[in-house]
Amino acid sequence: MEHRIQIEQLQPQAYKAMFGLEGYLSQSELTKSHKELIKIRASQINKCAFCIDMHTKDALKNGESQKRIFLLDAWRESDLFTKEEQTILAITEELTLIHEKGLTDETYKMALEVFSETYLAQIIMAATVINAWNRLAISTHKPLMD
Repeated sequence: MEHRIQIEQLQPQAYKAMFGLEGYLSQSELTKSHKELIKIRASQINKCAFCIDMHTKDALKNGESQKRIFLLDAWRESDLFTKEEQTILAITEELTLIHEKGLTDETYKMALEVFSETYLAQIIMAATVINAWNRLAISTHKPLMD
């Protein structure tokens, strides 16, 4: 892959602001498992190798099973994910593919049956943030870390 600009060096204040959002998410009520499911699933859809690599490693460190990570792309066809996780994954997919139909009324209503408004707001923020990170990594060809 060709060498591209390194935004973190050229625009450190922008990167600092992005890490501010990560700081907010680390203080949110979202469980580590929920955050990593959001990050991995959005990164799969966006085909962000850098983020898939990073967040699957993080999920494994946090106790996530390999089997669930392997089947995350087929979560609808699996019985390994709880109702809450299925709702989070539906929200993540709809926000990541927002140009298709946005966050549908059906998914939104399902989310409010499962989560508080505060938790739903945090899910939406987590999906928004990882989509921004994906776009930064993909557009700059961020190399994988070992």
